[in-house]
This record gives sequence, C-alpha cells and structure tokens, in this order.
Amino acid sequence: MLPDEYKKAEKLPLIVVLDNIRSLHNVGSIFRTSDAFLVESVYLCGITAVPPHAEIHKTALGAENTVDWKYFENTLAAIAELKQKGYCLAAAEQAENSTRLDQFRPENKKLAIIFGNEVHGVNQEVVNRCDSCIEIPQFGTKHSLNVSVAAGILIWDVASKISAAQKSV
Repeated sequence: MLPDEYKKAEKLPLIVVLDNIRSLHNVGSIFRTSDAFLVESVYLCGITAVPPHAEIHKTALGAENTVDWKYFENTLAAIAELKQKGYCLAAAEQAENSTRLDQFRPENKKLAIIFGNEVHGVNQEVVNRCDSCIEIPQFGTKHSLNVSVAAGILIWDVASKISAAQKSV
C-alpha cells in the first residue's frame, strides 16, 4: 500500500497511547507496528518524543508519516479527550483484577490502549481512570516485556479479535 492509499484506508478502531515513553526507538517501533495493523492514531504524551526525529525514523521507517498522531502534555488530558469521544480505555499493565490478554474481548467498538514508561509502567493516576487493565501472561523469570514488544503483541491480538468479530457480523 502506498502512503496516500494508507491515509485513505479504513482504520482499526484503536488508538495507542504512549504514557511517558523515554526511548525514541520504542516510539518508532510502535509507530511501525501501528502502521502494519492500520491503527487509527497514536497519542504521544508527556516526555514521549514526537516526529520528526531521526531516532524515531530509524525504527519507524516512515510510519511516523503515515500513522496519524497527536501530542498531549500529559496523559490525563489524552484520556479526557478519549472518554469524551466514547473510547473504552485499557492500560497495558500488571495490576490487581487485570484481564489476561487471552481472556480479553474488545467489546466497545472504539478502544484505546495505554502503554507506560519503560521503568515505571503506566502512571497510577492513568490506570485509575481506565476501564480495565490488560496483562500479557508471562511464564519465565522476567515479569515484564519491552514496551514496543508488548505493544506489538497487544496490537496484533486486538486487531485479530476485532477482525474476527467483524467477519462474524
């Protein structure tokens, strides 16, 4: 698909929110994954860098120019906008009462998934305003994934589930 075709293509009703992501390579990688699955938009919040930037481009490979994005000074402002627009909000976070990814079903037609800082995760104030938390089951000695890897897993999973639900209608 050419960039002009991409811009006109129907997008997945999913917004990816980056809550204070410090690595520009992670930001670029998430743009690239978002492009691959026709994500509606990426919201960049707080210290998360914004395009144009050579280090974002290095991993995004131009996806920062095809995927719509918007910057917010803080994630709570992004959440307020998303709630107003009728999005269901899910934090990608290990938390009490989180839903395992294999059990998660995107029931709302519009979903926003919030990914947190590489060290601290999703800010607790942000988690408190979400409708749910999604946890990727992990079985090894490590209990966290790189944020760009977690985003890839979640975006693919949600895209697959939304696609399957649309086919069954």
